[in-house]
Parts: sequence; structure tokens; C-alpha cells
Amino acid sequence: MKKLIYRTFGLRDGEIFISFLMQLYIFLIITVLLIVKPTVNALFVSELGADNLPYGYLLVALTAVITTYFYSIAIRKYSLVKITVLSLVIFSIVFTILGFLLNFDYINHYILYFYYIFVSLFAVVATSQFWIFANMVFNAREAKRIFGFIGAGAIAGGIFGGYLTSFIAGSFGKEYTIFVASVLLLCCIPILRQVYKLKIRYLNTFKRKQVIANQDRLESSSLKLISKSKHLTYLAIITGIGVVVAKLIDFQFSDFAHKAIPNSDELASFFGFWFSTFNVVALTIQLFFTNKILHKLGVSSSMLVLPLTIGLGGLLFLTFPELWVLIIIKGIDGSFKQSLNKAAVELSIMPIPLQIKNQAKSYIDVAVDSIATGLSGFMLIFLVRNLNLSTSYITVIVLFFVFIWIILIYKLREAYFESFKKNIQKNLSFINAKKDKSKKENNLLDIKNVFEKGDEDEILNMFDRLKGYNFKVLQKPVIHLLKHPSAKVKVAAIDYLDAFNDNNILSEVATLIHNDDETLVYVALDYLLEHSRQKEKTFFNTYLDHEEEYIANGALLALAKQSMSNISIGRYYHLKERLEQKINEYIVNRDSVRKEIVAGLLLSIAYSRMTNHYDFITEHLHNQKPYITKFATIAAGITSNEIFIKDLLNLLDNKKHRKRAVRALKSYGPKIIDVLQELEKHDDLKSNIKRHIPKIVGAFQNEKSLSILEKILRSINSTSRLEATKALRKIHRKNEDLTLSKRIIRKQILKESNYYKRILECIISIQHLINKDLVDEINEENQTLYEARKTLSDALELELKKSFSIIFNLLSLLYTEEDIRITFDAFKSKNKEAKINSLELLENLLDNSIRAMVFSILEHEVLDEDHYNTTTIHITILTELELLNTLMKVSGSRVRHSAVNYIRVAENKALIPALLPIKKYRNKIVKQLANDTYISLK
Repeated sequence: MKKLIYRTFGLRDGEIFISFLMQLYIFLIITVLLIVKPTVNALFVSELGADNLPYGYLLVALTAVITTYFYSIAIRKYSLVKITVLSLVIFSIVFTILGFLLNFDYINHYILYFYYIFVSLFAVVATSQFWIFANMVFNAREAKRIFGFIGAGAIAGGIFGGYLTSFIAGSFGKEYTIFVASVLLLCCIPILRQVYKLKIRYLNTFKRKQVIANQDRLESSSLKLISKSKHLTYLAIITGIGVVVAKLIDFQFSDFAHKAIPNSDELASFFGFWFSTFNVVALTIQLFFTNKILHKLGVSSSMLVLPLTIGLGGLLFLTFPELWVLIIIKGIDGSFKQSLNKAAVELSIMPIPLQIKNQAKSYIDVAVDSIATGLSGFMLIFLVRNLNLSTSYITVIVLFFVFIWIILIYKLREAYFESFKKNIQKNLSFINAKKDKSKKENNLLDIKNVFEKGDEDEILNMFDRLKGYNFKVLQKPVIHLLKHPSAKVKVAAIDYLDAFNDNNILSEVATLIHNDDETLVYVALDYLLEHSRQKEKTFFNTYLDHEEEYIANGALLALAKQSMSNISIGRYYHLKERLEQKINEYIVNRDSVRKEIVAGLLLSIAYSRMTNHYDFITEHLHNQKPYITKFATIAAGITSNEIFIKDLLNLLDNKKHRKRAVRALKSYGPKIIDVLQELEKHDDLKSNIKRHIPKIVGAFQNEKSLSILEKILRSINSTSRLEATKALRKIHRKNEDLTLSKRIIRKQILKESNYYKRILECIISIQHLINKDLVDEINEENQTLYEARKTLSDALELELKKSFSIIFNLLSLLYTEEDIRITFDAFKSKNKEAKINSLELLENLLDNSIRAMVFSILEHEVLDEDHYNTTTIHITILTELELLNTLMKVSGSRVRHSAVNYIRVAENKALIPALLPIKKYRNKIVKQLANDTYISLK
């Protein structure tokens, strides 16, 4: 049985139990839903009549929107496990109360409305909780293999729940179905606790909140995304019309069923039977017909099947207005919507980029559904109540919407092909950001040529540029690279091929295990473990105790990585004992242990979550060897443990480790922003580290990161402001809707322009002092003073360049980035004509208010040869003390250090006021220099 499950669903050793638990969880949730929904629907229709269903639709839509909003806030602030257990208990208690109310026949209109809304609330919250847990339990690779197996539980629950309701309600009474549902819900709690014990408890707070934040990000700014895409707009409207049609059909079906079956127990049994039958039909269509129809008709034509069959059913109903016809129509809607139509819709959104697709799909599935449900309620209230139309006339409205539905599918067909074209063009365009020695090719043929004829650096550079682009046409050329002499190229090739499931390269990769390069050995082992049909235990039995040490070490690292998602296999092979032994060997033979062994140990400790040895990672974050520090940084990022945050932040000050430290901190997820805010609040961030914070904050691309970047823009440190504008540009480039308000940007441009002029004023004032001294005879004393002034002037020059870059980065947030970039490049060039042309372009491009702020600066950059004088900006020559007082308010480019040093060299007591108070200096070196200078001058 195990072997059959492994082969059919692609499950691996240790995954079957956790997958079964998750499958059972969703099975119980959907079973409960299919018990309470037909029971409460039958009650509602029997007691209040179908005429009141529109009010139910309307209230359900409003409640769904409000609940989703507050629930989203709750799961961000509190433990998801606790919230889920509490909600399951509340749902069970509320359903139990309903059972007692039914048993004592104490039901009124308010109670019925409450439970009708409550069942819809249960459907939204319980399923949402399950999928968040599923994303915590399984990583992206595992999800591809396992979600199909888990999804079978939802289908089984949909079938079992309805038939169970039909049997219990028909045999014993509807109140017993509710009691059964309450008990089944409580059964979910021990399952959830077991899932927590097996997987979720090993995720720290950062990892858990990251999953929830990813969910939130998918729901933000979706309306703007959809409105900007014809493709998504048509899809959203089609989905909305589908929901409206479904609600109209549901209303007719419920009304006719109630008239034919007035007894609520019998009606609940009727609903339960047919809801399950529709699920059986949907499953049959999905398994045996969906792929064939999609292959024969294509995506767009397959989407026509549902509206056309509903339309034919509507025409049949106008001829024979009977319940059996409505059962057919309801069956068509329930069966095709969950099988063929769902598959066609999923395929129709395929050309949209993945990030946008996920974000938009989430909004369409939840928000559009709620809006359409509310609209259906309004429509039915108007038609049934106000116009007093017979239920049969609603079929005419259904046919009208079906007609619009069909037209929109044809419109979507055009947008579908257009999106494909755009996506292909985008994938084939590679914009060169740097000037490389070799030419960077822009089409697939040239990429192939690089893989076939390029040297190691060219091939690795191409792989770097291809990250995120998995072209099937490149599969064969990349497979050939497995025979390349460079181990680095082979590693990159295996990484690229990992995205494809039909490589047939297991034998080639297996030969690489015996290579001398340990990184290649590990990557090869990891690929074999992931893609081979070989069971994990067979794999580890072969390699874990291999006679070649580097192969055994690679297998140990692969075991540690596998244990993250499969704890039992780590225990089976005594992973922690093996690692303990390796660590002890390292302690005894510290000086003779190869650096590759230490790197593997660091990663293994991180993957296996050996918290008692996290100090091993901490120790090597301070290692003098860059190679070991590199892997310690990666290991810290894998753990995402709070104890490493300060060490990682300190690495930002080291250029060699900066990029990797930023990546490690990004892996903590959006919650790292809260930690950084707390450190800033308590003044625990060094000034030289603060300037790199925008790189981390900007990576999360949400409203909170924008808020932090806006705060950084107000910093007195120019480097921090520059990095903040770079991060804002990057966010804006990826998502135009996620940007600061134009008012804030304009305000910052004005501030930065004034800052530029103030720095320019300081440079000219220093030059004035230099020129004044040059009148006197040069001697050794004023030569030292001259050099101090020159150092100060150079520091201000650097500050001026940064300020100029900040202005242009801010301009790129208001205007087309490409236009601003071209003009900026021209200003930075030595070509006078290019500068003049750029000035002319900006004069026409910028609006009056922005032009008034920056144009004198732009003219200065073009017309004045250097910064020692200006003909375009009004400047006041500052006295020596005024100059130094101004410079003490500047942070960045070592300006304060140079200013204090200038006072020390000048040995002028009149300048002491510029030094005070000493406590204003945050930098320890500058503070000490200021203190020493003050003592020497006093």
C-alpha cells in the first residue's frame, strides 16, 4: 500500500503521516461544511422561504469582507495555532447550540439569519486557516508533490459530508447532523496539535509570520493590479458573473425544492444528497474528461462549456419549468465549475507573471466572490420583492448574464494571447545594467551560443541573468554543460535544471558524486535525493557511511536539509548524534580541519535546528577566514533565529560580507522590520550600519516597508537617504502602485535641493578661506591647515554627489524612470553638449513646482566647471565659525570627522563653540577626537 501511495502521489519517506494528517484535517472541515450548509439552508428556506435568501446573500457578502479584515489583523498579532484552536472550539460550540435549539424547536428569524451567515463565515475562515497551515508545513518543492494528495481529502469530504447529511437527516432528524458536525470539528484539534508537534513548532516566529505576511501581500493593492490589466479585468468580471449566475440558480433551486419538499428534515436530506452527487460528477469529469476536453477545445473554448450548458438548461427550464430541470442546471453549475471550468480558468491566467497572478487570483477568489454575492442579493431583492416577479422569470436574467459571459470569454481570448506575447517579450529582454567586457546577448540563440562556446565567467554570468527564467528550449544546452570541465558551471547547470521534471539526467548527475569539488558533490547528491524514485533510506544507506569522506559529508548535509521537512528520517539515521561527533572532532582538531568540513557543519546545524549548537554559528560569524564567515552567514539566514540578528547587522559594515548578510536578514521575513525599528528606538544601531537598512527593508515591498523608508528619507545621514531612494526606486520598478505619495516626494525633493545648496555654500566658503590664505606666503603651518581644509572640501564634494543622486532618484518616482536615468547619465558624463541637451529635456519634462526647486542646481552642474563657484545659485559666504556650525549638522561622508580634525589643526579657541556639546557625536571615533581637541584648546 505504501509503495502504491509513493508512486501515485510522489510522497517520500516520512511525508506520508504528516500528509495524511493534513488530508484528514481538510476532509473533516469540508465534511462539516457539507453537513451544516445543506442543513442550515434547508432550515432557512423552510422557515423563511426562498424570498429571504437575497437578504442572506447580502449579509454574507458584508460579513465576509468585515471578518476577513479583522481576521487578517488577528493572525498578524497573535499565534495562528491558538487562534485556529479557539475558532474551532467556538464553531463547535455554536453548532452544538444550534443542535439543541433544533431539538427543543426554539428557532426564530434572527437565529436563522445568524446561522445562515455563520456557516458562510465558517467556510471562509476554516479553509483559509488550513491553507496557511499547509504553506507552513510544506515548502514550495513539497507542495508541488503533496497538495494533490491532500486535495483528495477535500473532494472526499465534499462527497462524504453530503451523503452523510442525507442519511442522518432522513433517518434521525436534522438536529443530529449538527451534533455530528460539532464532534467532527473537535476532532480537528488533536490533528492540528499533532501537525504542530511534528512540523510547525520547529518554525520560529520569523518563519511563521513570514507565511502570514506572504498571504497578506497577495491581498494588497490587487484591485489596482487587476484594473491595469485587460486580461485580469476580463477574468475578474467573468468570475463575478459566474458567481451571480450561480446565486440566481441557487435561489431558483432552493425555491422550487422548498415548494416541492416543505418538510425541513426531508429538504436537508435532499440538499445533502444532491450536493454530494454534484461533487461525484465533478470528480468524474475532472478525472476522465477535463484533460481530453482541454486538449481538444483549448482554453477559451473550454471556458464556454459552462455558460453554454447553463444557457441550454435555462432554455429547457423556460419550456419545462420543473424542479428536475433545475437539478440539472444546478448540477451543471456545481459539476463543471469545480472541474473543467476551474482548470480552464487556471490555465487562462497562466500568461500573467507569477507574483501578479498569485496576488490577483487571491483577490478574485475572495473579494470578487463576496462583491458578486452582495450584488446578487441586491438584484434579487429588487426583482422578487419590489417587482414581485415569479421565480421562473429569473431564468431570463440568467440567460442575459450568460450572453454577457460568453462575449467576455471571447474578449478574454484576445487578452489571453496578448498577455502571452507580452510575457514572451519580457522573458526574452535582458536589460544591461553594467558595461561588461563581453557583449551581453538579448535572445535565446545568443544564450545558447554562450552555453556552447563561452568561457566559465561568461556561462556563470548568463546563469546569473537567467535566474527566474526557466526556458524549456535551453534545457538540452544546459544538460550538455554537465560535461563542462568547470565544477562551478556544473553546479549552476544542476541548479537551473532542478526546475524541470523531465531531464533524464540521473545517471549523469550520479557520476558527479565522485568529483573532487565538495560543493558539486553536495548539489549532485541533493538533486538525486529530490528527483530519483529511489527511497530516501536506500539513498542514505548508500552514501551516508561512504568510504570517501567528502561524499559522506555531502550525504550528511543532504540528510540535515531533508530533516527540516522530515524529522523522522533525521532521527532514524541519528543525525544529531552524527553532528555532535563531527563538532567534537572539530573541537579536538580545530587547526587541522578543512574549511569545507566547517562549512558543511555550519549548514547542517542550521538545517537540523540544533539550537544547542547555534553558538557554533555565532563563533564563525566572527571568523577571520571569509570562506567560513560566508557559510556562517548563510547558516544564520537558514535558521532565521533572533540571536544572530545583531551579528548579521555588524557584517553589513564589511564589504566582503555585506550582500550575503543582507540576503540572510531578508530571509527573516517582514517581521525583521519590527526588530530593526526596536533597535533604532533604543539607539542600538551604529550609524555605519543604519545606511544599509534600506536594502533590507525595501526587499519586502509592502506598506510597512514604505513607511520605514519614508522615515529614513528624513534622516540627516545622506548615505541612508541615498539607499532609501534606491530601495524606493526598486519597489516602484516592480510595483508602480506601491510608492510614496507625490506630496511626500515633492517635499523631499525640496528638502534635498536645499541641502544640496547648503553643502555647495560650505564648499565655496571653504574655497574662499583657502584663497584668502593663498595671498599670504605658504609655510609649513598654513600648509597643514590647507590640507585639513582640502580634506574637508573633498568630503563635502562626495556629499554633494550623493545629494545630486538622491534628487534624481526621487525624480524617477515622479516621472518615467528611463527618461530620468538618461538625463542623469548625461549630467555625470564629461560631454558638455549632452549635459545641455539633458537640461533642455528636463526643462520641458518637469512641472513648474519641481522645476523651481531643482533647475538652478541643474544649471549649476552644466554651466559651472567646478563647485568652487556658482553663477546660478545665490550663495552667502559663511564665516569660519558659521561654516563649522553648519557642518556639525551634516552626517555622512566623514564630514564631521574632517570638521573636528580641521578645528584641531587650526588651534583656534574661537572655534570651540562648534565642538560643543561633545555628547552630540554618536560616532565613538569622532566623539573621542572632539573630546581630545576640546581639552587641548581649553
